[in-house]
Amino acid sequence: MAGLRIAVVSTDGTNVNDHFGMAKRFLIYDCNDKITFVEERSTETYSVGDPNHPFDAEKFGRIAALLKDCSKIYVTQIGEVPASKLKELGIEPVIYEGPIANIV
Repeated sequence: MAGLRIAVVSTDGTNVNDHFGMAKRFLIYDCNDKITFVEERSTETYSVGDPNHPFDAEKFGRIAALLKDCSKIYVTQIGEVPASKLKELGIEPVIYEGPIANIV
């Protein structure tokens, strides 16, 4: 993974352990030979807790703007619509639960 920037959804800063829609922050890392922490980016929570709630393009756009320099986002879960919208932007959602250090 040379020159890869990723986003991680984590509540504890050690593990990927939360749903995309529940994220209050994204931890940004550069992955070369090892994973290097870059910064924390605060975000508004995307989910309103109702799976039948319509897609909120405006809110999603603000969140996606925080991730525009990332090629992947690691989450425990993500809805089909946000996942497909991220893919359209060139950001691959990766379903993963576990230590951030094990990503590389």
